[in-house]
Amino acid sequence: MSSKEGALYLDKGPMQTKKSVSMPIWLKALFALLPALFFLLLFTIFPIFNTTFIAFVKDFYFQGGTGSIALASYLRQLDMYNNPEWWAEYFRIVEPDVPFLRPYKPIIGFANFAYVLKDPLFRNALLNTAILTIISVPLTIMISLLLAVSLNSIKPLRATYQTIFFLPYVTNGIALGMVFNTIFSHEVGGIMNQFIQFFGGKPVSWIRPLWDGGGGTIPLSKFSLGFAITVQSIWAGLAFKILVFMSGLASIDRQYYDAARIDGSNRSTIFRRITVPLLSPQILYITITSFIGAFKAYQSVISIVGGGPIHFGGETRTLWITVVGYIYMNRNVEPNIPLAAAGSVILLVIILFITLIQMQVSKKRVHY
Repeated sequence: MSSKEGALYLDKGPMQTKKSVSMPIWLKALFALLPALFFLLLFTIFPIFNTTFIAFVKDFYFQGGTGSIALASYLRQLDMYNNPEWWAEYFRIVEPDVPFLRPYKPIIGFANFAYVLKDPLFRNALLNTAILTIISVPLTIMISLLLAVSLNSIKPLRATYQTIFFLPYVTNGIALGMVFNTIFSHEVGGIMNQFIQFFGGKPVSWIRPLWDGGGGTIPLSKFSLGFAITVQSIWAGLAFKILVFMSGLASIDRQYYDAARIDGSNRSTIFRRITVPLLSPQILYITITSFIGAFKAYQSVISIVGGGPIHFGGETRTLWITVVGYIYMNRNVEPNIPLAAAGSVILLVIILFITLIQMQVSKKRVHY
């Protein structure tokens, strides 16, 4: 036996090498993702399940002691309905100050959806949201794209202009709405009304009925209020879209533009044939997020016309209410919580449907 081999021997025999036990990669990934999965379950999956369950239960009420878990409240309410004597005795002993009132029987079905879809207020809210979306989204995308191309083509004061256009993004939405509330003030001295009167026009009731100075009022119209809300929505959405388009323009190889200029292409042709196709991934992303954001419109309305049951969406409360506004109004009234949940599910289905259509169309139009 050589000296090297003899060194491997101890008193108890040859030295045994231990194999290191390593954790499988999939198990490491699972442990790494556990925090994210926990927050996904707590803040996404659970609220969706909770809301969807409530939407399918007619005459649902949250029951004390069950928190915000809809299934637990449903089971307790059902048991109260089926065993009123036991629960009456329970309240008499455990909570003597709380009188027991037998609740309505919670019925699972589509009654809430049927009521919401037939509700004139919801239909009006859906129409208002659709109008706001169809007008504001294309205009915002086109304006932000043109502004991004213009900013990308100038060097002097580029950073200054970018900062100015980015200010609405870092400004609180309510504060921005207050600015537009001042611009479209219902007073005769409002900025927009002063501008109209300067050119010989008559003042307009933009966000509330306007006193005409003779004891009467100029009625509020749906068009004027919708115009004010749309302008505010477009301005508030420009900053982020410009930022996305600017980053997309920075990634385009300048050789494409140089080759096009050598071939004698003008700016319009370069924009249509090179810039727009190469920005199609950003355009798709902006389009999807803009449609989703427009259908969730709430802050743009509430920040201009104010809150409360009277001022939301105009003096009549129904003039410019949105789908999210309809949901909030019903959410604040406990018996109407199932209606709010049904409206939320309907809104979710609409957004998913529009997103799927856009994804299918983009397969032939987007160039990666």
